[in-house]
Amino acid sequence: MITTSFYPVILTEKVALSATFYTTYFQFEKVYEADWYVSLRLTNGNSPYELALLDASHPTIPSVYQKRVQGLILNFEVDDVDSEYKRLILDEKLPLQLDIRSEEFGQRHFITSDPNGVLIDIIQIIPPSETESANYVEQIWVSNNNGEME
Repeated sequence: MITTSFYPVILTEKVALSATFYTTYFQFEKVYEADWYVSLRLTNGNSPYELALLDASHPTIPSVYQKRVQGLILNFEVDDVDSEYKRLILDEKLPLQLDIRSEEFGQRHFITSDPNGVLIDIIQIIPPSETESANYVEQIWVSNNNGEME
């Protein structure tokens, strides 16, 4: 199989509200908009990222699956998670599902959610603990002269 594109599609009862959420807080741009489907693109880096929103009751979805999405987390890796925490949680008042914290496995992050209850994990990669570093298949972390992970 040769894949030419891959992106998540969120089934929702709130297509327009969700589109506004992602364009307002995460700088996505609309590339297609209908009342039942919105295709979004984020182009603030080397590669564009896509996200789509689909009315859960649309006839292209088998009836047994016509319900809002559950069990999904969207990860956004950023350069400065503390400034995003200030912007999204303190200033914009998005819902806080998990307060900001540093994890031994190499992430500093917090979790918010979109209008559908989809979790959004805002992450900054940080050096993992020495124990967790051994779990990485690729050793991207190196020790400095003081034996600390960088």
